[in-house]
Amino acid sequence: MRRCQSGSERGSALTLLIAPDDPRLEDVRAVLERHLAFARATSPPEHVHALDLEGLVDPTVVFFSARDERTVVAVGAIRRLDDAHAELKSMHTLEEVRGRGIGRAMLDHLLGYARAQGYRQVSLETGTMEEFAPARALYAQAGFEPCAPFGRYTVNPYSTCMTLRLAPRS
Repeated sequence: MRRCQSGSERGSALTLLIAPDDPRLEDVRAVLERHLAFARATSPPEHVHALDLEGLVDPTVVFFSARDERTVVAVGAIRRLDDAHAELKSMHTLEEVRGRGIGRAMLDHLLGYARAQGYRQVSLETGTMEEFAPARALYAQAGFEPCAPFGRYTVNPYSTCMTLRLAPRS
């Protein structure tokens, strides 16, 4: 669990609680439905790689929400690929609170979790379309670099893969 402050000129400061959560809860599902709707509206069906509810309750996935007070404002998950490699999944911040550092807070939390679990590398897949430019910028700012497709991803005009090597725990 992590408490943090986020805020900017776009809105008042938020006190976030980022913690493991159950994607089956109604308020969390509402955010996930918006995430899936965004993915489906911007990507061809065969290139929507967002996890559905069944995918998010898989034992290889740890799911987190960010709440301001009791309201879910962002979600994110990390999926174990192997002992050293994890994948970021289902990162989504509600449109009405974007620009306040919430996505960065969730990303930092997920990377901290990955380090604590001993992962040496974290990778992700995101879209190439303009709608995904803010996400790609966030990941690049955090040190992610473009990489070859991994897992089941393929080279295609709709996907870009990125990866970040993590320093070993000291």
